[in-house]
Amino acid sequence: MFDLSSYLMFLAACTALILVPGPAQALVMARTIADGRRAGALTAVGLNIGTLFHTLAAALGLSAILATSALAFSVVKYIGAAYLIYLGIRALKSSPPVKETSAPNEASTVSALGQAIATGILNPKVALFFLAFLPQFVDPARGHVLLQFLLLGASMAVLDTLYELVLVSVIYRARDHYLSNRTLAIWQTRLPGAVLVALGIRLAAQQR
Repeated sequence: MFDLSSYLMFLAACTALILVPGPAQALVMARTIADGRRAGALTAVGLNIGTLFHTLAAALGLSAILATSALAFSVVKYIGAAYLIYLGIRALKSSPPVKETSAPNEASTVSALGQAIATGILNPKVALFFLAFLPQFVDPARGHVLLQFLLLGASMAVLDTLYELVLVSVIYRARDHYLSNRTLAIWQTRLPGAVLVALGIRLAAQQR
C-alpha cells in the first residue's frame, strides 16, 4: 500500500516533530508529577486518541471545513480554549495535598484520560495541521485512501505515545524527590492547572 521510502520519510518527519518540546509533553509531565505514572500514561494515550480523531477528520474532509470557514474555526477554538481554562482553574483551586498522602489521586487519574482526549480533539490548529501534513504521504494510485490516512495517523499516534510514555517513566522516577520538598509538593496539584490554563490561552490566541 505504501512506498517504503515514502513511509520511512513519514516516520522520520513524525519523529522530528514529536521530539520538539511542546504543550502536549508539558501536560503529560505535569500530570505525572501531580497524579502519578498511570495518570501520565493515560494523558499520553488520551492526547493521541485526539490524534486519531484528527486523522479521521482529515481523511473524511471535515478538517477542510475548519480550513475554509472562519466561523467554524473560531467556534471550535473558543469552545476548546474555554474548556481548557475551566479545567485549569478548577485544578488551581483544588486543595493542596496532605504531606503524608502523596499517593496518586484515583479520581484525578481517571479524569486524566477524558481531559486529555478533549484537549487533543478541541484544537482546530491540529486539525489543519493534519489536513496539510498527511496528504503529502497518501498516494491515491495505491488505492484505499481512507486506510492510508488511518495507518499514517495511527503510526504517528503510536510513535508519540511511546515517546511520551518514556517521558512519564523518567519524570515518575524523580517524583518522590520532587514531592519531598513541601513547597514544591503544594504545587503538585497546581502544575496541571497552570499548564491547562496556559494551553487554553494559547489556543484562544491562535490564528488560522
